[in-house]
Amino acid sequence: MDFGVVLQTDPPAWRVVDLAVKAETLGFNHGWTFDSHVLWQEPYVIYSQMLSATKRMTVGPMVTNPGTRNWTVTASHFATLNDMFGNRTICGIGRGDSAMRVLGHTPAKLDTLSQAMHVIKELAEGREVTYNNTQQHFPWADESELKILMAAYGPKALKLCGTQADGFILQLADLSMAEWTIGAVRAAAADAGRNPDDLYICVAAPAYVGDDVAHQRDQCRWFGGMVGNHVADLVERYGGDGSAVPQALTDYIREREGYDYSGHGKAGNPHTDFVPDDIIDRFCILGPEAAHIERLQALKELGVDQFAIYLMHDQQDETLLAYGERIIPALR
Repeated sequence: MDFGVVLQTDPPAWRVVDLAVKAETLGFNHGWTFDSHVLWQEPYVIYSQMLSATKRMTVGPMVTNPGTRNWTVTASHFATLNDMFGNRTICGIGRGDSAMRVLGHTPAKLDTLSQAMHVIKELAEGREVTYNNTQQHFPWADESELKILMAAYGPKALKLCGTQADGFILQLADLSMAEWTIGAVRAAAADAGRNPDDLYICVAAPAYVGDDVAHQRDQCRWFGGMVGNHVADLVERYGGDGSAVPQALTDYIREREGYDYSGHGKAGNPHTDFVPDDIIDRFCILGPEAAHIERLQALKELGVDQFAIYLMHDQQDETLLAYGERIIPALR
């Protein structure tokens, strides 16, 4: 199993670089960041420094979107970084939540996301593509390689992921939801004539190592609020009766009254009080090291290739150390 760390590009940017270096020395091989340029600093500038300061780490956004950047610019970012540092980039992408909504936009439609993934993939790997009725090509990117992983929850998004993307990002660590979503993505891949086993599966969630679970829940409750934004869209689209999306995912947002993006991804966000403790326990990995190893082993058996830690709490260095010294070795 691979391991990644997901960081926010809060200033100072060098703290992000330092954490990436520390993570690599402890056995993490992927460094991810949020991509919401209004809420935090611009990540692609920081990626160049992360790649320069590390030797093997693969770097990219969790997740970018089709709406806040021109697709050709996104492709050129990745291809340029690959040219400078070897093929050490990865593109996590979705419809867009915080990056789009804080600008007054709605998340992109799946058809737009599909087109964007195609353009970014083709250009970043040096192939010619049609964009805006023009033919575009990066002749200097012939040796560039870019894996595109799509974040998804709902049935149509999971189908698109399995049909087109190189892999799947599930932003929660609940075993039942992992089984359902991974099964849906793999089924879509098979239906499209692809090999389901070729898909790279990444689960991303907060992880906090220690014995004070009540404190850990309070530090990680923000994550249930973040997931709740996506769930609210699903309930609006499909209803909450469990016929299209499991009620285990949707029931908890009944008390949700709104969301303030000024607290997005931050411990202590007051707009996540509606998230109950059992959701935090299911969506995140909390508790002593043995509990982390047990959950990760179960995810691995479901076909998860990477676990990426959202490191937004008050024990960042301690959690990295516990994973690097004992948890990662137990899973490898």
